[in-house]
Amino acid sequence: MKKLLYLILSLSLISCFTNSLRISSEKRTFVSDSVDAEIKLVAESIADQKLRIMFEKCYPNTLDTTVEAADNGRFYIITGDIPAMWLRDSSAQVFPFIKFVGEDARLKTLVRGLALNHIDSILIDPYANAFLKDRSAFSKYKSDTTQMLPGVFERKWEIDSLCYSIDLLYEYVSVSSDESILDENFVKACSLILDTFVEQQRKIDKGPYFFMRKGSDALSNQVNSGFGREVAGNGLICSAFRPSDDATDYLYLIPSNLFAVKSLKNLSRLLDSVSQKGLSARSAELAAEVEAAVYEYGVYNHPKYGEILAYEVDGLGNYNLMDDANVPSLLALPFLELIEKDSDIYQNTRRFVLSSDNPWYFEGKAGKGIGSPHTGRDTIWPMSIIMQAFTASSEEEVEECLRMLINTDGGTGFMHESFHKNNDKSFSRAWFSWANTLFGSLIVNIYENYPALLDKAYSSAD
Repeated sequence: MKKLLYLILSLSLISCFTNSLRISSEKRTFVSDSVDAEIKLVAESIADQKLRIMFEKCYPNTLDTTVEAADNGRFYIITGDIPAMWLRDSSAQVFPFIKFVGEDARLKTLVRGLALNHIDSILIDPYANAFLKDRSAFSKYKSDTTQMLPGVFERKWEIDSLCYSIDLLYEYVSVSSDESILDENFVKACSLILDTFVEQQRKIDKGPYFFMRKGSDALSNQVNSGFGREVAGNGLICSAFRPSDDATDYLYLIPSNLFAVKSLKNLSRLLDSVSQKGLSARSAELAAEVEAAVYEYGVYNHPKYGEILAYEVDGLGNYNLMDDANVPSLLALPFLELIEKDSDIYQNTRRFVLSSDNPWYFEGKAGKGIGSPHTGRDTIWPMSIIMQAFTASSEEEVEECLRMLINTDGGTGFMHESFHKNNDKSFSRAWFSWANTLFGSLIVNIYENYPALLDKAYSSAD
């Protein structure tokens, strides 16, 4: 019955995608007066009708379609067309709205409830990346060769999952000054996070985590009985999977390690605020160790681009020179505040990943940008074009990205996971709320920093 109800809801929501108007207020899963006021303010400055409609639909898509209230003040946010809550996606989906929690009591309740849900989820299993609303239920992936528990949807170990949870907590507390959330369960979750990161440094042994999925391709499996390839044990943290949920080739995933550096520093600050000095010091020390290791082992001297950051390494001399569209990515490092945008190493890396020397960069009739092995060759992710715009240094580059995003919606008015480089109507995931909200965030950023761009006409003739 639950599956049938979810299917009906999904079909109802997806049917709204061909409509030029935002989903009606009575059908929205959550309403925020503050967000609606911002939408009205920004939309009034947008001259292009299609862009205005896209912004009005995309920016609140998370609030309009993915929020579910759970027990004990918790909130559960699905990623869209998959009925599960990813730690990464759900954090990123609400992140643009955290700035309003000081003035919007309902929104504060939502973000607080989501953060509490993240703490609960980490206490279930810090190695899991996605969770079920029903904590007693078993996932369809219960036969995965790993230690699956009730309430876990998928157990793909990804460093960034825990990083997103930390940053959600940190930003919420910073804006709201609500430290009541930093309770005993928070401290227990912090201890688990630190234990997990240290276990996955693999200095002594491989640690307890392994993963294989029967009947699946290499993207859903780790070699070596699920433990992955050998690593040097040099201070970097192993990540069995990328943010795309694809298996890493080499376990030291550099963008995610840099994300861990920032998140561990923030975690140390949170722990300090509740007088957890020992855990705070441990977190700060781990951040320093990982940061030093990134720049010792994650830098590659490219003959064409100079010193760049590799996507993955093993510490044994092997480098994977590429970028994947999903965030954290090398392209998105400044967006996540993991590196200075003007630094030489980032600019060198950016030139590399936005070129044909990156094997997952594609150009076609519909657009150009970075894709992912997750969706296959010749597919471009709008998320990568959005990240290119966020990290651009010129108004001209922002405008180029904006034009591509407006004209590669596949006629739906929404962003998608990916589209074919020669045909934007060939796309994956009709309902991908993170990408929608991220696009809306870009428009808000343009409104604040490049307002003249919103005075122009962009839409291609149909």
